Amino acid sequence: MAKVSFRYGLSLFFMSVIPGAWRRTAAGAGLLAADGTVAPTIFAEMSAAAARTGAINLGQGFPDEDGPVEVLEAARAAIAGGANQYPPGRGVPDLLAAISEHQRRFYGLDIDPDREVIVTAGATEALTAALLALIDGPDDEVVVFEPYYDSYAAAVALAGAKLVTVPLRAPGFQPDLDRFAASVSDRTRIILVNDPHNPTGAVFGAEVLTEVVRLAQRHDAVIITDEVYEHLAFHAPHMPIATLPGAAERTLTISSAGKTFSTTGWKIGWIHGPAALITAVLTVKQYLTYVNGSPFQPAIAAGLRLPDAYFADAAAALSRKHEILGAGLRAAGFTVLPPQGGYFTVADATDIGGADSAAFCRALPEAAGVVAIPLSAFVSEAHRDAYTGLVRFAACKRVEVLEEAAARLAAFGR
Repeated sequence: MAKVSFRYGLSLFFMSVIPGAWRRTAAGAGLLAADGTVAPTIFAEMSAAAARTGAINLGQGFPDEDGPVEVLEAARAAIAGGANQYPPGRGVPDLLAAISEHQRRFYGLDIDPDREVIVTAGATEALTAALLALIDGPDDEVVVFEPYYDSYAAAVALAGAKLVTVPLRAPGFQPDLDRFAASVSDRTRIILVNDPHNPTGAVFGAEVLTEVVRLAQRHDAVIITDEVYEHLAFHAPHMPIATLPGAAERTLTISSAGKTFSTTGWKIGWIHGPAALITAVLTVKQYLTYVNGSPFQPAIAAGLRLPDAYFADAAAALSRKHEILGAGLRAAGFTVLPPQGGYFTVADATDIGGADSAAFCRALPEAAGVVAIPLSAFVSEAHRDAYTGLVRFAACKRVEVLEEAAARLAAFGR
């Protein structure tokens, strides 16, 4: 035991003195302790709690069922057909063409597949490559709505910029436009928008998106949009920022196959925008993963060409899952904040003893047999008190799993 303790102590010592960009990355993500150690992410912690207790894991946002058979069969065919070596650096031409066709078909955007698109290792790589490519020093700022997907803060910190946050408040999680305008300045290099929004489930209307474009034009900022939930908006068709007047020439649009086709493990994403910006991103991206997912790329091309009914049905099915989950949460005494899109339902646990949402979520696996994530995990440390009591649940599971989770939560609330 003494030997183990010595080694552990020595590793802590070395971690506390090792310099490098990892430190600011961990600090940006809120994972760096005062002694220099790095905590696990809340997702790793809560998934481990689910495995330890047998609780239903509604914490991390991945489906527990496969996507459309046409997509799966196309991947099998590609593997059998020998598509198992490096694909071209920008991506398999058929997928680049399919992305261009998809953007024209759904949004009327005219994208050059040869110059204005890159296939990436998921949306996360696209985002990180874009930030590393376009940020040029500590004076640059990235404006983002808060709460935010956790990789945003880590990637901005890795790139060496300053994260500037604009709060989204319950119940509607829409930004105050005056505060938003005051947060954007000539130091703003990038305005980063996630729509539909993770973790809140908000969808931003035309007024908010128009203000994003106006502020970007006024301060000569680049807009980066994370649109991975584009086909999972429940009440109105998704509106890409790049479709607004004056936006396309300064916007990088990111999406991925994982959420649309329930293939999160394949890590096939993409980014498109003006050729000059895409060249800048490619210059960095080629030294990250280089390429990825050769046999999965033609499969996702097949998915993007599925009939309109597939996309409409996917949104409707997920909306129904949110209703099942929401009913269980209400029966347990939560105040549910119904989402407008995406994988997640946010609920207020204050009335059932969850005013400290982090402590509540750590106790929930044992108490109720369900795992969730505190919304404060998606907020910078200085602002966490404003989100106390709010908890995020993933609805992207099989109906029978959600029904069992709803029953467990209802029993917990009695």
